[in-house]
Amino acid sequence: MSPITTTAEADKAIDDFAALIEKLSGVMEQETALVHAGQVKRATDLGAAKTELAGQLYVIAERIKASAKFLAQAAPARCAALQRLQEAFRVVLQKNMIVLATAHAVSESIVRRLSGDLARKSTPQVYGASGRASTPHPKYGQPLAVSRKL
Repeated sequence: MSPITTTAEADKAIDDFAALIEKLSGVMEQETALVHAGQVKRATDLGAAKTELAGQLYVIAERIKASAKFLAQAAPARCAALQRLQEAFRVVLQKNMIVLATAHAVSESIVRRLSGDLARKSTPQVYGASGRASTPHPKYGQPLAVSRKL
């Protein structure tokens, strides 16, 4: 990774960085919309593209960070525009993370509920020594198999 030393390199680095942020924002907005619509399988197909773009963004970001002083002097207006673009990206990223966390929590809740229901059904419905109905012991519950294919 070579430092940025000319105005032309600074312009190209900023343009590349902005283009990658816009592409990644588009992919994340698409993923957010798909998960929100319940199309999780289609959303998971975007994972490879998201990972690739994030890797490219990281490399360019490190180069820009290493040359921050030069960029601030050579192109202050473009740096300010880049900051605004990053703030907009943060909003997209935050919304995406909220939707993904919600989907994860909902699916985990469903699996826990299903597991508990299966454990209760497999346990005999009898009264214990105290005269109360006995609850299923987690040690003796049936395992729950989940297919990871959607």
